[in-house]
Amino acid sequence: MPFLAAASAARTMAKKTPTQLARTLASVVDAPKLHAHYPVVPGSLTAHLQLRSGETFTGGSFGAASATVGETVFTTSLVGYPESMTDPSYRGQLLVFTQPLIGNYGVPRRTRDSYGLLKHFESERIQCSGVVVSDYATKYSHWNAVESLSEWCAREGVPAITGVDTRALVHILRGQGSTLGSLSAGAQPLDTASIAWVDPNADNLVAQASTDDIRVFNPAGDVHVALIDCGVKYNIIRSLCDQGARVSLVPWNHDIMANLSAYDGIFISNGPGSPTHCTETISQLRRAFAVYQRPIFGICMGNQLMGLAAGLNAYKLRFGNRGHNQPAVDLTNGKCVITSQNHGYALDDSVMPEGWARYYVNANDGSNEGIRHLEKPFRSVQFHPEAKGGPLDTGYLFGEFVDSVRAAKQAGLAATLSEDISASAQAATA
Repeated sequence: MPFLAAASAARTMAKKTPTQLARTLASVVDAPKLHAHYPVVPGSLTAHLQLRSGETFTGGSFGAASATVGETVFTTSLVGYPESMTDPSYRGQLLVFTQPLIGNYGVPRRTRDSYGLLKHFESERIQCSGVVVSDYATKYSHWNAVESLSEWCAREGVPAITGVDTRALVHILRGQGSTLGSLSAGAQPLDTASIAWVDPNADNLVAQASTDDIRVFNPAGDVHVALIDCGVKYNIIRSLCDQGARVSLVPWNHDIMANLSAYDGIFISNGPGSPTHCTETISQLRRAFAVYQRPIFGICMGNQLMGLAAGLNAYKLRFGNRGHNQPAVDLTNGKCVITSQNHGYALDDSVMPEGWARYYVNANDGSNEGIRHLEKPFRSVQFHPEAKGGPLDTGYLFGEFVDSVRAAKQAGLAATLSEDISASAQAATA
């Protein structure tokens, strides 16, 4: 019964517009700007987090002695900081961890699996622009750790600050929305007049995060899946390969229409920034929707790009959904699942295009968590079924997708309508 109640509430929220879904929180109106100072051990380097809205936090530096600007966002994840920091979806962002203690299990070794992917990271390097924590653990302990979080950040040139009242900071971000911030190491904060407040979302971050070349994983797989790389997490590739698929990782703007019949299925990955920059991908998907008959699936950015291709609009969430504890309700059966999420944009599904339906809805705020086609095998989710770091509630979606790809191939389903029509015409004249 609790699931049914959650589903009913989610359906009610799903009918509301993005404006009606705006979260209201208790906040101090016209209060003086917060300037928080954390005492730093004598001889240690000081770091400064300065928000464009005027708030400042001074604490200890435990990363690179450098400065950066990014969108200040927060994650409620309790574990998995190596996976979160290497997630390409965090590109261009200052990542605030609400979990108070960070760094206590260090950084794992760069071990690779049978597909050549790093086992414990979601990409080859740290993707976020900076790290903000309440309490950095200077001593780490884990059997697989090879260096500290501080050493890792310093080696990769990423500034990091500890001693920040993250509860106060998150309260600010929830109240006014994700905000541009400057993170710098040094005795004094930067002169705000000299800071170049560049919004990373103004750039095509997907183009920066995507591969430049086609890469093939698990070449012996029995079905061939084109994985459009918008900033893919390694565990998405691994999850598809584990299901027996041969995966061709292609650039975000790859011309899939040129060789559409070569793919048994199409998969669109997660990625950073605004989906509206990916006009080439949207155009490719829109053309594929018209003729492709085999399964298509999208995750996170993939959900948004499929939605835009179908005719929906996207909007920026006030502070996004980032963490490992977001409830999503499957509108086909009323089941609620706990999901991992990392996105700052969402689809406006208040009016669905003809032939499409809502698939999942967020049980907290009613925002879109997925769409599906009513006739064709096209569907997508906003959350992360691969969820490296957990939870594992929705990992079955990879199996369902690859199984549907395999079933379509075994049934001899033509890749496109034109091939189907051509085959029918040849049979009629034989």
